[in-house]
Amino acid sequence: MSNPSTENTTVHRQTALGIVAMVGVLILGCASGTPDSTDGSSSPNGTDGTVQDDSTDPTFVADPTAKFDPLSRPESPTLSPENFNSAKDCAACHPTHAAEWATSMHAYATVDPVWRILVDLRKAEFDGAQDQMCVQCHTAIGTRGGEVVPGFSWDDLSDISLEGVTCEACHKVSGMRRIYNSGHELDETGPLRATIEDPVANAYHESEYSELFGEAKFCGGCHDIVDMARGLPLERPYEEFLTSPAAKAGRNCQTCHMPTYTGKAAIGDGVPERTLHRHRFIGAEVALDESFVPDPEVRAMLREEVDNMLRSAAEIKVEAESVRAGEQLDLFVTVRNLIDAHNLPTGSTFLRQCWVAITATDAEGNILYQTGHLDEDGDLRNYWSTADQFGDPDLIEFGSRFIDETGNPTVFPWLAVEHISSTIPPLYERTFTLFVPTEADTVGPITIEAAVRFRPIAPFVLRAVGGGALVENLVITNMDEIAMTVEVTD
Repeated sequence: MSNPSTENTTVHRQTALGIVAMVGVLILGCASGTPDSTDGSSSPNGTDGTVQDDSTDPTFVADPTAKFDPLSRPESPTLSPENFNSAKDCAACHPTHAAEWATSMHAYATVDPVWRILVDLRKAEFDGAQDQMCVQCHTAIGTRGGEVVPGFSWDDLSDISLEGVTCEACHKVSGMRRIYNSGHELDETGPLRATIEDPVANAYHESEYSELFGEAKFCGGCHDIVDMARGLPLERPYEEFLTSPAAKAGRNCQTCHMPTYTGKAAIGDGVPERTLHRHRFIGAEVALDESFVPDPEVRAMLREEVDNMLRSAAEIKVEAESVRAGEQLDLFVTVRNLIDAHNLPTGSTFLRQCWVAITATDAEGNILYQTGHLDEDGDLRNYWSTADQFGDPDLIEFGSRFIDETGNPTVFPWLAVEHISSTIPPLYERTFTLFVPTEADTVGPITIEAAVRFRPIAPFVLRAVGGGALVENLVITNMDEIAMTVEVTD
């Protein structure tokens, strides 16, 4: 995919400004910038973010606003991409894991066309000064290996860098400096590490057990993000996890996103059957670019796994009593987060859309009330709808939005001074009251259809940043849905 021109980038920035606002409450700690250390002191090693005597301290703070970071955004290369093997090489002995990874969002990390456009927008905004911000996690190998530098071109990245979060980007992790913004230490010439306690010796690489691979903080190292423009927390699933019921029960991210099965970790003599982890890293979405996973059967399998996960994540309940014709019907709508490990939704909540859709219909098929329905462009009828702006005043959304220094919404994190959230914490619920009008001649019973719906990104976002061709690939999943009837009395 070619980079958008500077002119087009400017147009995208102007038309996309403020994308994806959602009503909510202020995210805990956003006003204070980066997470504070336990004693409030600054880093003893400046922007490095290292603690020599405890490399896994989640409270240690680097300076995410610095132009360079010796760990994840180095000014000069700190490793050689040539020291990392391709996933294609790993597939010779680990075909199942490699095949699973190849269909995952980890493999999609640097080739995702929408993400690339957003990176290019940021590059233009800061004239190269923050080109490493988003790429430090999506290709740690390329960023630390001197390929992702101010003004870099996608065409100049090596094949191993373009593999994104490839096999050895994880399995050569030897420790952690911090639990956000690519906080992993990479041991480029060291053994390959994993959770197998007694790995079988082989002629291809050294193997070593590491308990880190079975801990949630391993995932948090990249999935928690603090923006380097103003130090504003952007994504925080690991921070949400720390106080969750799942954490208290000793469960981790891998429990759900890397489910176990029995099999052989590699092809070869003497390799025993073990409890292994899936490497599809199923989450909230499937790659929008269908050419990334061209096999329709594989895409259907991935879609089913994503939908199954989403359908286990939320519950909706509606309570209502009979209503007299001509009077107002009160609906009490409760949405519960069934996830015990993080908020609903989580991750890129400023892009995700999670909302309540309700339709009330009388016995003759007349629609009495609707909320959560889409406009003619497929967008929710909120501030961002060009077809029917604010056409749905009762719209219930769960997600987050950015506010810039003028008090206006913005999609761009580097322009944000505030991050406002309406996500639901683990195993919590929220109740809303909605009002359905009836007429004196309304014929009952009234049918109420309600659903919690999800899609990974809004159509208007894709159109605004030049990814309109991908809108048709968006899928809306009903996370939960119910239908009920309410009697109408004289």
